[in-house]
Amino acid sequence: MRSLKILLLGAAIGSASVLPAAAASSAWYNSEGGKVRLVTSGKPDEAGRIQGVLDIALKPGWKTYWRDPGDAGVPPQLDVSPSTNIADATLSFPAPQRHDDGYGKWAGYNHPVSLPVMFKLSAAKDPAVIEADVFLGICETICIPVQTRLTVDPGSDPDNADDAALVKASFAALPAPARSDFGINVLPGDHETLVVEASFPGDPNAADFFVAGERDYMFGAPSRSEKDGKLIFTVPILDRPSATPTDGGLHYTLTSSAGAVEGLLPFP
Repeated sequence: MRSLKILLLGAAIGSASVLPAAAASSAWYNSEGGKVRLVTSGKPDEAGRIQGVLDIALKPGWKTYWRDPGDAGVPPQLDVSPSTNIADATLSFPAPQRHDDGYGKWAGYNHPVSLPVMFKLSAAKDPAVIEADVFLGICETICIPVQTRLTVDPGSDPDNADDAALVKASFAALPAPARSDFGINVLPGDHETLVVEASFPGDPNAADFFVAGERDYMFGAPSRSEKDGKLIFTVPILDRPSATPTDGGLHYTLTSSAGAVEGLLPFP
């Protein structure tokens, strides 16, 4: 369980404000298992959006989490409410890997990872300063929460080529939108299971399905089976809201030896 896995030490959390670097990025914040910073592309587009990444440089043997870490940890979180002229920020996630550390099965990354962020300006033509409160778990045999504030002035060095290249590569590495030949089809389940049929290129043994427990849903690790030549994932629903939401859906990622896709599936 999460409460058994996470080491809550005030000294390890290291809440602090980090001054901006001489670029359209923050300084690195160092923790025991790695370091983290916020990088932006500098210039907003015509719609008043600035692309960026939450850049997580893990030390060897350390791991961090996907948008849904299962019952083993905490997902990366970004709060930009202290910012100036930033209305919202949306984190995106590259395809995760499944891990089993003896405490439970969870989804995340065992290598350095850059999580794309889309910042939305309140007023498209006005300057902005990003004050982002970051919270994430970095784990070895135990999990250490990392909590800090990262500060970025996107206009301080808007033509920084290294920052722009990192941001561009991180967005390009995101899973593609699901399609008919690479995606999932939801099959009839019951109140306690989500069942999907997967279509994908490549080796079936390399395929995996990840669904994010959001809106008070919680899911267990999927089991695999085959039906009529199709790979079936059956996912235990460990918890659910008292009333099924009627808007939106649940984020999922389907991985294969040929890449990864993502999409939304209806609330079960």
